[in-house]
Amino acid sequence: MNNIELESILNGYLKPFAIKDYCPNGMQVEGKASVMKIVTGVTACQALIDAAIEQKADAILVHHGYFWRGEAEPLRGMKFKRIKALIENGINLYAYHLPLDVHPEVGNNAQLAKLLDIEQKGGLEDGNPNSVAVWGELPTPMMAEAFAEHIEKCLSRKPLHIESGSDALISRIGWCTGGGQDFIDLAASKGMDAFISGEVSERTTFSAREQGIHYFGAGHHATERYGIKALGEWLANEHGLDVTFIDIDNPV
Repeated sequence: MNNIELESILNGYLKPFAIKDYCPNGMQVEGKASVMKIVTGVTACQALIDAAIEQKADAILVHHGYFWRGEAEPLRGMKFKRIKALIENGINLYAYHLPLDVHPEVGNNAQLAKLLDIEQKGGLEDGNPNSVAVWGELPTPMMAEAFAEHIEKCLSRKPLHIESGSDALISRIGWCTGGGQDFIDLAASKGMDAFISGEVSERTTFSAREQGIHYFGAGHHATERYGIKALGEWLANEHGLDVTFIDIDNPV
């Protein structure tokens, strides 16, 4: 498949132009024109690039790419080494950030809900069809400790649990994968029993305790493995491409 054609297919499926983001979505680094072998991963770190080179990949497809708003522009140090390796090996780099978070089928939020058996009901941000934070319900309410164990079993990672001070069962849950911890206040205002994100801030503790909402910090990487993996599987199934997901461990 032609590399520009691949970008067009991904853009058509993920619709990046419908959402404002902090980085460019789509092809970020151009490589060889013909793409057959693709490596997917959460972040375009050097370890993922090295793995793609070893597998003789024509393209890398990630959630966290490059050229973030506010980052230093010069190609020096770590940034230079990464991009140099891509260019020297003719590897195309495609990255989709918020469009992958919000996609209704392969998105990070949708995939996390599927994994945790939460029935997604809608967005938390009123009037925003591409709400980054969403909410849903458990088919059977659970005690907070049991839900924490459920998260650990599903993600193979023990979550940070900040208790709400309530012994009530958890039923209504808000979530935003990755660095979405500040949506906890919106979730509390909407009457959620719990909120899940990847990361936690110092202020998150007091938001949870003072607003009576359980918080589960399940890991930025751990909550965002599944969207990019599902996107790669969609490419393989729908377009016959050779796609391999590589999980570069990240404890954050």
